[in-house]
Amino acid sequence: MIKVGVIGIGGISRAHIAGYLAHPERCEIVAMADIVPGKAATKAAAAGLDAVRCYDSAQAMLEAEDLDLVSISTPPESHAELAVAALEHGVNVLVEKPMAPSLEECDAMIAAERASGKTLSVIAQNRFRDDVLVLKDVLDSGLIGPVSHVRVSSAWWRGLPYYDLWWRGTWDVEGGGCTLNHAIHHVDLLLWFLGRPESVVALLTNAQHENSEVEDLSVALLRYGRAIAELTSSVVHHGEQQEIVIHGREAMVAQPWSVVADVTAPNGFPAPGGNAELVARIEEVAAAREPLAHTLHPGQIGDVLAALADGRAPLVTSADGRAAVELVTAIYEAGIEGGSVELPLAADDPYRRDGHRAARAPRFYEKSASVAELDEDIVVGSSADR
Repeated sequence: MIKVGVIGIGGISRAHIAGYLAHPERCEIVAMADIVPGKAATKAAAAGLDAVRCYDSAQAMLEAEDLDLVSISTPPESHAELAVAALEHGVNVLVEKPMAPSLEECDAMIAAERASGKTLSVIAQNRFRDDVLVLKDVLDSGLIGPVSHVRVSSAWWRGLPYYDLWWRGTWDVEGGGCTLNHAIHHVDLLLWFLGRPESVVALLTNAQHENSEVEDLSVALLRYGRAIAELTSSVVHHGEQQEIVIHGREAMVAQPWSVVADVTAPNGFPAPGGNAELVARIEEVAAAREPLAHTLHPGQIGDVLAALADGRAPLVTSADGRAAVELVTAIYEAGIEGGSVELPLAADDPYRRDGHRAARAPRFYEKSASVAELDEDIVVGSSADR
């Protein structure tokens, strides 16, 4: 039985707790910690975890408990410090996205992972969705041919009170806006589907949140050889109509699910009916996908637990978490400095360093409110998933 501790009892911790509770045969939550006195105990009681021991600091929990795994669900600026501390105590770590605001911090976390011999995994729960896995299966089949264009819409909507929470809307603590903290999901999927792009150009703005320092909208263009991907990161899109559209030489596939395969008429225009045979073959690949037993956080947590039990790497590794932060860093550098940014980022690129982005980034607005807590229910997924 894997003994689990949870560090940080904010809104997203609910997804972690529910994820562990979905696997009672593999794990048990034995401890919780939060810097707000009494908060861990309140959350444990609400979840019916009466036997859980609660602490007012992660360090106290790590020193007192014999843990196998900790979940870190704190604000991004604390991820590196807490992960390194847990790994140095010989505890495996699952850290909420983003892995950390800077590559320098990600590298420190990976160094601690290697030195400890333990496992560090980063939340990328959208890899554990049936619809996303269908898209991956079709891409891996090669049926759509070489990719020419990808459109990714990481479309979310958040009202002004969202940024009243003390750490949100700040470059120093949140590390950035929607590009880092919302689109990181789609950034990870883009990297999983296509790998790392060659270069990035981007625009950043704050279009609707006058109580936040950070961007609430960015648009990036990513070059993949002859192909181009466009990524929109947003918390200003009503309806949260998220989509991934991938055009290959032979066909287009998309989520929400759609498949089209055009063929040419003698004059170069699309022929009526398209390539019905290819569409049918792609639909067969999609239909062959067996549904997951657990999706999203419960799905990823199940994989991490299985990986620890089997002595293998989890499906989402620390290198995957770092890769997503590297691409986000390149988007910020391109948007702040202008011009094109090549990948991988050079070893001497100052944007790799902790604090450099915060020092260079525009303060779109002054943060005008700072509350300790919001009475909120974290919504994971688009409106179509609710």
